[in-house]
Amino acid sequence: MQVTDCTVKNTSSGASDPEALFRTLQAAKTEIDTLRQQLCQARQQLDWFKRQLFGRKSEKRIIDNPHQLDLGELLGDTPVPAEPEPEEITYRRRKRTKQRSEDDVTDSGLRFGPEVPVEVIELSAPQLEGPAAEQYEVIDYKISHRLAQLPGSYVVMEYRRPILKHKPSARLMEVPAPSAVFEGSLADVSLLAGLLVDKFCYHLPLYRQHQRLKDAGITLSRSTLTNYVQRSIELLQPIYDAQWQHILQSRVLAMDETPIKAGRKKKGQMKASWYWPIYGENDEICFTWSDSRGSAHIEQQLEGFSGVLLSDGYAAYPASLTDPLVPAFLGAGTWPR
Repeated sequence: MQVTDCTVKNTSSGASDPEALFRTLQAAKTEIDTLRQQLCQARQQLDWFKRQLFGRKSEKRIIDNPHQLDLGELLGDTPVPAEPEPEEITYRRRKRTKQRSEDDVTDSGLRFGPEVPVEVIELSAPQLEGPAAEQYEVIDYKISHRLAQLPGSYVVMEYRRPILKHKPSARLMEVPAPSAVFEGSLADVSLLAGLLVDKFCYHLPLYRQHQRLKDAGITLSRSTLTNYVQRSIELLQPIYDAQWQHILQSRVLAMDETPIKAGRKKKGQMKASWYWPIYGENDEICFTWSDSRGSAHIEQQLEGFSGVLLSDGYAAYPASLTDPLVPAFLGAGTWPR
């Protein structure tokens, strides 16, 4: 027996070795299966190329050389699939009306509270002007609202203080100016509060606020704005201290440390420091700061606290507690103080 091109041919009239014949047939079967798989893959690739070239969604190809042989001519005529007939689908839908809130002041759903300033614009009726104006009278008004936006606006408050003269003594006197937040400063309390709110609540840097002031026609140096912010923060220190002391009165505290960059270590590199937020049971939080991650800061901030401290598994927390009844440190947990 002899195998050539996956075809078994008889080359001798006598009997051959059965084991050799079996091995030959197995090899032929394996080769046939491999060829079938390759043929199947080739057909799939060919069908994919046909769809890319002649499919309904394929892009039109621009043939630069009209004498170039097209691949479609080699593959033969490919039948174009018939366009599906359009099918008309009808359905019924229940009409839904949008539920309006009691706070809605217009049909379009505009809502605003009494703290929002309203600018009233009177619209004139052309019928009330001219020789026939006497034939019309206003019996009511219909009100509609539009939400508008004004650019960041500033105002200069001018205090006109009268100067008085005492007639019998001919002595002059004047009404004193309102006291300023900072002595000798031109900043009103509303400007100082606005700088802090825009910077720390809305993340608007001082240089952008400086640009906004400049666009509004107000000339102030950026160093002046920085000075205003620093001095205003110092005024908030008593409020911070009062909230911090109130947090320490909680029975349970939560504390953690978060790395930040603050201060310049060297040119092009900032120092590593940490925020230590302390969260009380009355939903109050204070962000304490330290340039180290040691237990000394914890002891300083929790001085006078008697309760349970919640934190993660950082070893500085149990190390800062002096209670001999503190259990062995087993990762995150609670420690009495």
